[in-house]
Amino acid sequence: MAGSPTARRRRLAIELKRLREESGLTCSQVGKALDWSSSKVSRMETGQGRVQPSDVDGLCRFYSASEELRELLKSLAKESKTKGWWHAHGDAIPTWFSVYVGLEQAASHLHTYQAEFIPGLLQTGEYAAELSRAWVDHTPEDIQRMVDVRMRRQELLTSEDAPDLWAVVHQSALLHTVGSSQVMTHQLERMLEMQKLKNVTVQVLPFNAGAYPTTGSFTVLGFPEQEDPDLVYREGLSDSVYLEEHKDVALYTKAFDHLRALALSPQRSALLITRRLEEPSR
Repeated sequence: MAGSPTARRRRLAIELKRLREESGLTCSQVGKALDWSSSKVSRMETGQGRVQPSDVDGLCRFYSASEELRELLKSLAKESKTKGWWHAHGDAIPTWFSVYVGLEQAASHLHTYQAEFIPGLLQTGEYAAELSRAWVDHTPEDIQRMVDVRMRRQELLTSEDAPDLWAVVHQSALLHTVGSSQVMTHQLERMLEMQKLKNVTVQVLPFNAGAYPTTGSFTVLGFPEQEDPDLVYREGLSDSVYLEEHKDVALYTKAFDHLRALALSPQRSALLITRRLEEPSR
């Protein structure tokens, strides 16, 4: 079973929607039969808000689900109410990003393409702080809390059930000075250090790679359980987009495969990063 409250809530929503679709009923029909609003049924199927185990029990009985499945889904409903470590940081994590952190904690693999900056899971505290300062309304306390969250997220990569991180980073991110030359030195050294982990692969997409299919940074998250399908995460300035339709996930998965085929090998990428560190004008 997926290992974070957010992932459990998603799994529950997926299963409830599957049960309804197998019954051939609409949200309105289910709501009418149970004397609920159709919006309540819809919210339960999209993972919005907390779901009561008693409501899950009622739905499962209505759908004539097996006792085993009913107990599993009631358990998911109970466990989805718990809070992850990230909730203790309050508004240091926007609500829309909190969902991503929860899913990230449960992922078995993360395939990310970053077009402008170093991926968050590979950033140093200094680099992350400089990015946070770009938002003029953040106080020093806000910035420190945001950095603390990012550093805590990185513990995932050295945990017992660490996911496989495969990062393709555009070469421009290596040349883009964030903060100062010293900040960038530490950041590039950090990338080389993290690349030594057996579950971390870093490739650089060079300027001469030619055309490639992307409209910006994105991450494909995969999960250990077959019942939890992959999804795509894309982040904006004030919100984020999650793509879960099979055709969308397949498109981004194919795009990522194309990107890593065009990128330098991990060995040549490490060499390029090392050469960047050695440049006197950097």
